[in-house]
Amino acid sequence: MDNSISIRGKVAIVTGAGSGIGRGIAEVLASNGAKVFVVDLDETKSKSTAEQIRQAGNISSSIAADVSNWADMQKMAAAVVKEYGRIDILCENAGIYPPSKIIEMSEEQWDKVIDVNLKGCFLGLKSCLPQMLKQNYGRVIMTSSTTGFRTGEIGLSHYSSSKAGIIGFMRSAALELAKNNITVNAIEPGTISTEGTRKYAAEELKKQEDRTPTGRLSSPEDIGNVVLFLASDLASNITGTTIVVDGGYSIVG
Repeated sequence: MDNSISIRGKVAIVTGAGSGIGRGIAEVLASNGAKVFVVDLDETKSKSTAEQIRQAGNISSSIAADVSNWADMQKMAAAVVKEYGRIDILCENAGIYPPSKIIEMSEEQWDKVIDVNLKGCFLGLKSCLPQMLKQNYGRVIMTSSTTGFRTGEIGLSHYSSSKAGIIGFMRSAALELAKNNITVNAIEPGTISTEGTRKYAAEELKKQEDRTPTGRLSSPEDIGNVVLFLASDLASNITGTTIVVDGGYSIVG
């Protein structure tokens, strides 16, 4: 019995892969043999990630697309099938988190976060499903957050709602697609050391690191490694669940 983690030759889509967690996921999947289709709203960033993957000797293409736009998601899925012939792994990672207290938050701000973070998961999966159903195979991994289902944070009520919603959507989708050999799972990252989080004061990040049982913030590669496992055949009977990656931060009282 082969217990190695292998996704060699699989075709993977990673949304929000122009930077941060998404870029880390894309690089991990590519370095383990997947053909990675990089998706980001920012065309320059999506091209940059794909180029970096190719420079490392791996296979990657890119497209600029808005996950909250149905036409863009249809275009994305069609482009992947045209270039690679199939869709094996869908990593729905794109997300935004503009802070705003409830009293100050506009309806438009609320809708934008829900549209990108939650509706984006629905549209991305819907666009890829015809091909996955045709193949009778698929691995879907969604990026949720510990800030949502487990914890809350001032100024992120819209973000928390969207991330908690992802888990509900994921569980129902997992039930719906289990008989089609399509697994659907989610990852709940805590604070991740990315260019986005480094915009915070160094003192605040240090406080979080000190409070984290493992003594460090997780990296994009940490998330990528969990995606790698969930996308592999080792996780073929895991569906409808989440994996928390936060160094134990969410269990500290």
